[in-house]
Order: sequence, then C-alpha cells, then structure tokens
Amino acid sequence: MDEILAILNDVQPGEDYSHLEGLVDKRILDSLSIISLVSELEDQFDIDIAPVDIVPANFNSAAAIWQLVQKLQAEA
Repeated sequence: MDEILAILNDVQPGEDYSHLEGLVDKRILDSLSIISLVSELEDQFDIDIAPVDIVPANFNSAAAIWQLVQKLQAEA
C-alpha cells in the first residue's frame, strides 16, 4: 500500500491519499493523472491494466487502487 501512496504522490502531489476518498469523483485525479497512474502501476507491479478496468470505482481511493493491483496480480 505504501507503494500506491508514493505513486499517487508522484503523479499528483499535495494530497493525503491515505485517507482521501473520491479521487475521481471529486476530480482530484483528472484523465491525464489517471493515465500516468496506470503507467506507473503497470511498471511498478508488473501488471497490465485493461481499459475495462479504468473506471472510477477502481481509482477513487488508494485502497481501491490497491485492490485492483492485488486482483490483477492474482490473475497473472
């Protein structure tokens, strides 16, 4: 989870991602941030995030992102 928080801070600094919810819904992360985030996650965790997985529910919190990463790692 610490890696997720570090990546979020690199992509979009200045937020407390450990407690923040609604990252997409509140427009804290915009489309360009999400593209950067997806790229960083794929590199860091050696996963492939399909377009079908790029939905707000998977990116609205650090916990949701972590669940997505774990799911994709288990499927690999």
